Amino acid sequence: MSFKPYNIFRETYAVAYGDLCYFRRNMFSVLISSLVSPLLYLLAFGYGMRSGSTGAADVSYIAYVIPGIIAITTLTAGFASSSQKILIQRLFYTSFDELILCPMHTASIILGKSVIGMLKGLLGSFIMLILGLFLTPDIYFNLRLCLVIFLSCFVYSLMGVMAGLLAHSSPNLGMLGAILITPMTFLCGTIFSVSSLPPVVASIIWVLPLTHSSEIIRAAALGWAFPWWSVVTLCIYAIGFFVIDYKLIKEKLY
Repeated sequence: MSFKPYNIFRETYAVAYGDLCYFRRNMFSVLISSLVSPLLYLLAFGYGMRSGSTGAADVSYIAYVIPGIIAITTLTAGFASSSQKILIQRLFYTSFDELILCPMHTASIILGKSVIGMLKGLLGSFIMLILGLFLTPDIYFNLRLCLVIFLSCFVYSLMGVMAGLLAHSSPNLGMLGAILITPMTFLCGTIFSVSSLPPVVASIIWVLPLTHSSEIIRAAALGWAFPWWSVVTLCIYAIGFFVIDYKLIKEKLY
């Protein structure tokens, strides 16, 4: 097969088409399931813990925590949607094996299977962003914010593809989620500043991708100095997850 960008986009759409049809038919239930956790985080931390440490005196805690909740949404929605879809198609319908046999690029399969996670993450994130615009005047909607939310959704959707390929059962996928998702949700600068942690712990937390998602989304939303090195770090994570996904599929290690 010759490598042409047009073919990659066309094949990616073909792979994602079934998931997009499912999303369209079940949009309301998907939307509700995507928003339950972020709204609970907003109520529990945005209003229940107003004295939380922001690490900055120029914004309210509610303005500080909303970008963190958006970062959490990109992680949980992107990871869960992509990983669960692949696991179900692999183990219960065997349709993923049929997909592998189709004459298309491996990159198209990876990107196509990440679309549902990106779409769900983007939808939930922008709803939370719109809600945040009504709750506080400190948050600003801008193109940079849209781009960094998209980047975060892309990274965690690729991570979800990896988890869906590595998991051998639903409990196994749940264990991967508990190991990868739960610690990041609470520790990666989403609801309190990483600087509040002990230095040794903070240095470990800075290695995790959600810390950098929280940094760039918060900086873009609040107009703070933008940490470009966090963008580079997330791009490295995206490349790393893509390479792992490619190897797992190409060498049939799933």
